[in-house]
Amino acid sequence: MLRILGKASSINVRKVLWACAEFQVPFVREDWGSGFQATDSEAFLALNPNALIPVIQDGDFTLWESNSIIRYLANCYGAAAFYPVEARTRARIDQWIDWQASDLNASWRYAFLSLVRHSPAHQDPHALANGCAEWGRNMLILERQLARTDAYVAGRDFTLADIPIGLSVNRWFETPLEHPHLPALRDYYERLSERPAYHEHGRNGTP
Repeated sequence: MLRILGKASSINVRKVLWACAEFQVPFVREDWGSGFQATDSEAFLALNPNALIPVIQDGDFTLWESNSIIRYLANCYGAAAFYPVEARTRARIDQWIDWQASDLNASWRYAFLSLVRHSPAHQDPHALANGCAEWGRNMLILERQLARTDAYVAGRDFTLADIPIGLSVNRWFETPLEHPHLPALRDYYERLSERPAYHEHGRNGTP
C-alpha cells in the first residue's frame, strides 16, 4: 500500500491526498513535519535530502516533490482521463502545474505568512501590500484563463492541473485579504466544490 509522509494540513501533502482520492489509490499517511516527527532526522533525510514533505513510498520506490508525486500517481495508477498521454494535451496540463509551482507559489508567500501564519518577520506594510498585489495579478491571469475555458484550468475537463491550482484557489479565498471581483475564478471554486475529494482535501477550512 502507498505510504504518504506528511501532515494533512500541508498544501503540498493535500495535493497527494486529493490525487489519491480522485484516482482511488489506497494509502496510509504518517504525520511528519512541524510538531510531528522531525523532517531533519537522519531517517527522513535519507528519503528526501531537502527535509520537506510530502514523501511517498510505493513498495521499494521513494519519491519527493508534490507535483512529481501526483504525476507519478496519475501515470502509475491509470488516471489517463486526468493526465492524457497525447503530447500536446499533456503539455497544456503541465504548463499550469509548473506555473503554480513557480509564479503563483512565489507570489502568495509574503501575504500568506503575514496574514495567515502571522509571522513576525513578515509584517512590513509596504511588503505586504506589494505581496497582495502580486498575488492578485497572478489570480487575474487565472481568471482570464478560466473565462476562456468556462470550465477547468486546462480546458473543458477536470485534469491533473486542477489539483495544484484548485488548492491554490482555496488558499486565495481562505486568506483574509481584499479579493477583487473575479467571477470566473469564483465559479471555478464552486465547480471544484462539487467534487467530494475537493471538499475533503481542498475546501475543508484549511488555507
